[in-house]
Order: sequence, then C-alpha cells, then structure tokens
Amino acid sequence: MKFDMHCHTKEGSMDGKVMIEEYIKKLKEKGFGGMLVSDHNSYDGYREWRDSIKGKNHTDFVVLKGVEYDTIDCGHMLVIMPEGVKLKLLELRGLPAQILIMVVHKYGGIVGPAHPYGEKYLSLIKTQARKKFHEERLKSLMEQFDFVEVFNACESEEVNEKARKLARKYHKPGFGGSDAHRLECIGMAYTKLPDNIRCESDLIKYVKSVSYITCGGTRYDKTTKDKLGPFNKLLVESFFVYNKSGERLRRRKRMKELENLH
Repeated sequence: MKFDMHCHTKEGSMDGKVMIEEYIKKLKEKGFGGMLVSDHNSYDGYREWRDSIKGKNHTDFVVLKGVEYDTIDCGHMLVIMPEGVKLKLLELRGLPAQILIMVVHKYGGIVGPAHPYGEKYLSLIKTQARKKFHEERLKSLMEQFDFVEVFNACESEEVNEKARKLARKYHKPGFGGSDAHRLECIGMAYTKLPDNIRCESDLIKYVKSVSYITCGGTRYDKTTKDKLGPFNKLLVESFFVYNKSGERLRRRKRMKELENLH
C-alpha cells in the first residue's frame, strides 16, 4: 500500500494551500492508501480529520498523525507518536534535537530527519555544518534516529541521493514524502507499507523491525526555491531569524511542558 509520508495541510501549516479532505481525494485518485499528516509544529490538520471527517468520509483511507518539528539546532524532524499520546511540547518548536529524541522515545514514538541535506536551518546536515558539526555528534544522533526521509519530492536528486547514502550507512529505513503544500505536488512521492498498517502504533512497530523500506517518486520543480532562484538565499537566511524568535517566544511554555513530563 502506498503512503505519502510528508504532507502539509491548510488547516495545520501556515504555508499549506490544500484542505485535508481535498488532499485525501487527490491521493486516492493517484492510488494511495494512506498519508502521514506532518504539519509544521501542529496537529491541527489531523484534528480536522479526526473531528470532522473520520468515520464519515474516506473510511477506506488511512490517515496517520505526525508532525514536522522545528528543532533549534538540527532543522526539521518528522515525529510519529502512538495513538492516544498527546504532548503539547511537540507543538512548541525550538527544542534541541537530542532532547526531542529523548522525549519521543520515552513516550514510545519514532523520529527521523526530514530532507537531511536540504536547505540551511531546515535540515540536519546543513544546519549543523555552520556550527562545525563534528562527525562524532552526527554519528550519535544518527544511531538514535529511527528512520531517515530519503526521498523528498521538493528536493533535487543529488540531495535525495545523499540522504539515501546516509540511511544506508547507519542501517536506517527510509521514508518517501511529497512535502506537498500545493495541490499539484500531492502524491509525487511514496512509501510502500504493508496493508496491515492501520494506526500509528502499527507504523512504529513496523519501522522498528526493518532496515529498509521501498520508497521513491518524482521531483516537483515548481517549489518556491525553484521560482526564486538565487534570491532564495534571502528567504533561507530569514528563516534563521524566524526560528530563533520562535524558540524564544515559546521558551517559557516549553520549559513548563518539559517539567510536567518528569
């Protein structure tokens, strides 16, 4: 069964352009059996599915709850928690990657880097490169990750090939996701999962049991960075300010949530 494992909805991501029900319709038209909702630091897209659509429409389609979390030091991470586990902390961006990993694993979830060789401040490798990322720290983090996004439809083949090599080096299974924010990008990447994956716990158990998952797709060449060309560097640099300010604004709430977990 094909899943799109990186999906942004209008309800949950401020840059998402497609409502979740329309997203599902498009994936079904393309022969997909499921999706991972992975909005930026938010479960609002999934909540819309749970509260307004689940059990009424698309009962033959599997919708899994995830989040794309903005760490302060390692870019974006895809996180999947078991159903029933509700952590407000995962909607408060700005945790260091090491603490995020510890929290996710403590509560039975899985975590892995999205587009690890993507844009600076958004990806594991390039975000750390500016901080003189030592091989020892990369090795430590990679050994703790549960998977790697190895195909992202919005990244170049070169970037995706580097991600595949990273996953192979550390014997981690790979995900494929469209990272779609617009209708025309939906379903341009896939991950093949067993038909018995019906909930988050099923996925977590499966990912922990394998070292390889079949995935792939086609590059989407109409992204914002494609349209901006060299001016995209200005957008990337502005994300540094966005991320730092967001981390500071949510620091008190994050600390409170961390204290509540102990």
